[in-house]
Amino acid sequence: MFRSLVFSLVFTLIFLSPIPAQQNSPSTPTSSVIANSFDPTEATKAWLATVPAEQRAKSDAYFEGGYWLLLWNFLVTAAIAIFLLASRWSARLRDFAQTITKFQTLQVAVYAVGYILITAVLSLPLTAYQQFFREHQYGLATQSFTPWFAEQLIGLVVALVAGTIALVVLYLVFRCAPQSWWIWGTIVAVVLSFIGNFVAPVFVEPLFNKYTPITDPKIRDSILAMAQANQIPANQVFEVDASRQTTRISANVVGMLGTTRIALNDNLINQCTLPEIRAVMAHEMGHYVLNHGAKLTIYFGIVALIGFGIARVAFDRALHHWGQHWHVRGIGDPAGFPLLVLIFATFAFLITPVRNSIVRITEREADQFGINTAREPEGEAKIALKLGTYRKLDPRPLEELIFFDHPSGRARIQMAMEWKAAHLPPGNVDAPAPEKD
Repeated sequence: MFRSLVFSLVFTLIFLSPIPAQQNSPSTPTSSVIANSFDPTEATKAWLATVPAEQRAKSDAYFEGGYWLLLWNFLVTAAIAIFLLASRWSARLRDFAQTITKFQTLQVAVYAVGYILITAVLSLPLTAYQQFFREHQYGLATQSFTPWFAEQLIGLVVALVAGTIALVVLYLVFRCAPQSWWIWGTIVAVVLSFIGNFVAPVFVEPLFNKYTPITDPKIRDSILAMAQANQIPANQVFEVDASRQTTRISANVVGMLGTTRIALNDNLINQCTLPEIRAVMAHEMGHYVLNHGAKLTIYFGIVALIGFGIARVAFDRALHHWGQHWHVRGIGDPAGFPLLVLIFATFAFLITPVRNSIVRITEREADQFGINTAREPEGEAKIALKLGTYRKLDPRPLEELIFFDHPSGRARIQMAMEWKAAHLPPGNVDAPAPEKD
């Protein structure tokens, strides 16, 4: 529940969005594998055919249910924002903050704490369903309710700190630049996003999971060899105890300024073969080497600028019509924050295909980097199927365009098989060269 709030208040304004679970490893297809007749398309179909129909139906149902959750999350966010404005709870919270202190910065801090607590409570039913009950329904979660809820409370504390800092900085900018707030707000949001990307892996993620160095030389040395070949400054690989929370597999290569860390969760280690592990880790190294974190910050910064420009017009018009009723005085008034949330949530919902496509392109680039680094097409195909336990493997093209922020399993297997076809040995390497005339 509250764990998702850690970054929501910071990144709602710039629309920033687990690597999946797996089941038993499929057997390698045997059709179309002779070098002279290898067909990537037929090989892809053969891989997809190894997944039982019942398992495909279950993963499709899980992923398609996410389409409705996109709508419900938007509707709940919008309903809470409208409720806080129309009931004047937001204005009352601001008035209460003014009775606590005369300093505007502290008033915003008090308002932020109250706002985060109220929205966390109001969104709890949907959050509990989405992150706990539904995950158990599909066999993707391993925690009982008590430890799950305890982690949400930890997330709430982090959200209170991060969200309060974010709102204090944003409203300082709003007060100092009442005409150009939308430009400066974009800059602040991008900076906060960058800081969050740096702080989260080092200080936040260890609050939820334990990171221990991997001692198995077979796994550790293989990963470090790929890292060193790509000039990634790391001399250790860490294991994350994610199995106490989920059955999903995941990994990452994150950090900067001496904090670079290579980590993979214990599900990946326990459920996957070494070629599969290499395929996943090479993909994650691709994100690091290709600077996807910085690039996505820039891409979404541009999107954020458009969103802030729209917000400036929409906020002024809404304030003109309903400002007196809501008791909101202007952009520098924190009581108007739910209106900003409503505007940005609507914008983010409407551009879902754009946001997903931006991320999906970077994921495709990381896939290409990964297959060339790990050189494990079979491992890549098996991982794609295992990720298919929570993501639809073979969607329609329009469906993939709108709802997928990663390439589909079919697309990833096709890429791996095309790579394999391009790297197959020639049919007759011992044949003599033709005589010249």
